[in-house]
Amino acid sequence: MSGIIKSSIARKVSMGLSALFLLIFLLQHLIVNFSSVLSAEMFNEFSHFMGTNPLVQFVLQPILIFGVVFHFVMGFILEIRNNRARDVKYVQYKGSANSSWMSRNMIYSGIVILAFLGLHFYDFWFPEIGYKYIHFLPEDPNRYYGELVEKFHDPIRVILYCLAFVFLALHLLHGFSSSFQSVGFNNKYSPAVHKTGKVYAILIPLGFVFIALFHYFNSL
Repeated sequence: MSGIIKSSIARKVSMGLSALFLLIFLLQHLIVNFSSVLSAEMFNEFSHFMGTNPLVQFVLQPILIFGVVFHFVMGFILEIRNNRARDVKYVQYKGSANSSWMSRNMIYSGIVILAFLGLHFYDFWFPEIGYKYIHFLPEDPNRYYGELVEKFHDPIRVILYCLAFVFLALHLLHGFSSSFQSVGFNNKYSPAVHKTGKVYAILIPLGFVFIALFHYFNSL
């Protein structure tokens, strides 16, 4: 029994650590992308550095991809195990009486985010891999801004992006504070973490929505 408990705790801690890692990445990703609103040159400089720096490309990028895959796989595993642990699901578990809507539907918001990541990879990562490692095209440090804004000419794509970020906000509203609790951060500062999580969950997705809408309306 103690081994099962330790295994369960280890899964929750690893889930929390991967979530914290992705929270940091989201903030960094927003900062880089938001520079496209301020200046095409600034965005090109940031993107050129990120796209050509060996540390970023061959160390941090694989770690990021692993972190994303690990987080979602572990999320599905925990969801399945939690469902199995409820002997009488609809008698003992009283939905909103015991938890928030976000916490009960993390798996569904996660699936939407995972689908969005597939679209995002299709739009940006796969073309970048093709540009560098399949077609071996010469590096153009000024190409990144044009490639970004081109994706937001299509209103359907912009709508899909905005909807995905709404689900990201819902996911973060529970996931931010939950990730801190999973790693054992449960003390007098927990209310401050919870409030910070709400601000983060609203502002970060809102920032991405603003970027998509800015480039769409700027292209009209």
